[in-house]
Amino acid sequence: MSDPGRTHLETFLEMMSAERGSSKNTLASYRNDLVNLHGFLAGRGGGLTGAVTDDLRAYLADIAGRGLAASSQARRLSSMRQFYRFLYSEGLRGDDPTGNLDAPRRARSLPKTISSTEVSRLLDRAQLECEAPGQDTPTRLGKLRLRLLLELLYATGMRVSELVTLPLSAALQEEKRFLIVRGKGGKERLVPLSETAREAMTAYLEAMTQCGRETPPSRQAFLFPSRSADGHLPRQVFARDLKALAARCGLRSSQLSPHVVRHAFASHLLENGADLRVVQELLGHSDISTTQIYTHVLEERLQKLVRDHHPLARTAE
Repeated sequence: MSDPGRTHLETFLEMMSAERGSSKNTLASYRNDLVNLHGFLAGRGGGLTGAVTDDLRAYLADIAGRGLAASSQARRLSSMRQFYRFLYSEGLRGDDPTGNLDAPRRARSLPKTISSTEVSRLLDRAQLECEAPGQDTPTRLGKLRLRLLLELLYATGMRVSELVTLPLSAALQEEKRFLIVRGKGGKERLVPLSETAREAMTAYLEAMTQCGRETPPSRQAFLFPSRSADGHLPRQVFARDLKALAARCGLRSSQLSPHVVRHAFASHLLENGADLRVVQELLGHSDISTTQIYTHVLEERLQKLVRDHHPLARTAE
């Protein structure tokens, strides 16, 4: 990147980190999207800073023509808008070239999920493996960790990044009925814990003590510590262990991930009568429109309600 866009990009990323609290993954996405855009603009003899609306429209047409999914196109457009709005607000440009760009049309996609019966199979298998005789303490600790991760995920609907970065202090409070979760943008929310999640946490902490791994929160920051660079269990390790557990349960591991369990949490709440606003709060969505991907669950429940209880519906049968 030879034009001033390189400096402006780095300044933009610093602002998104410091002022917006963007995560490492979000910042990496912005960087990749904008570097990709720069490569396209350079091929047209331009650069990031001086791009005009026609340049950006041509870029969107190019990635669409290469078969990029509508969701990925929308994400790249969002990155562009954030960047050029930043340049405009900082006086580095006199206009915002993204103002007249249309977002790609996205088909409504339903979130992947699993049934409550399948979740029960996962939880039961995880607990059964913890109770298997003849395990040494470190092996049993690993089984207890997987069980607790799964129990917490299904009990709270946390994002996997929120789950693996939970502080140890969250589990050391006397009343373990709730957890304080720090979500996107540093926003905190309160999520309730199920009885089985509390039991799993107690068993895990006891095993940590037996292994000599429990230390004061000031010295061991994370509930799920690791020797990784970040100091906590990588989310990829949890995803791998979850898939392996699913395979041992006879479930299709290729279609299971921590995010699918998060979707199951939300879908099962709505199926059982929870309010959409409550689910929004528990998931940590800042906008109700994000939570509305689950409205298909509400629609099915309302249709069943009318079918089962409306007198005309019964007459029609």
